[in-house]
Amino acid sequence: MVILEPMTEVDFQNYLEPAIAEYAQENITNGAWTEETALERARKQYTELLPQGRATPSHFLFTIVEASQQQKVGILWFALEEKQGQSTAFVYDVSIEERYQRHGYGSQAFREMEKKIQELGISKISLHVFGQNHAAQQMYKKLGYVATSMVMSKVLDHE
Repeated sequence: MVILEPMTEVDFQNYLEPAIAEYAQENITNGAWTEETALERARKQYTELLPQGRATPSHFLFTIVEASQQQKVGILWFALEEKQGQSTAFVYDVSIEERYQRHGYGSQAFREMEKKIQELGISKISLHVFGQNHAAQQMYKKLGYVATSMVMSKVLDHE
């Protein structure tokens, strides 16, 4: 079983730079950004989303902790947003440390997050997942999430 603990400032600082680098790389891999600009663009987006760091209003950053061993296994970040007059939650990031992956911690963290979001009076959760992240897509499907839109691309050979 996991619990979601509010992220400490130390945990936030340990999370931030690797998360920015990973986000930049994901955007390079999916062809959205160039290698030359990706890191700068990722850093800018994080700064815009979290201008007050972990104290940014309506943003909830958690450390995922395996309860019995009190071991930190990952992070989860969501925010409350208004979309078309409806309050929703948007999951910005969930990450399980590699050595703890495939043990159900991600699914457990999502169930705990869903309880917290319901307690806030919110009834809809949205998220973005990169097309090449098949493991995450499978987990989200198992948890009942469905695709609401999809962008597809094809790279053409120039011959």
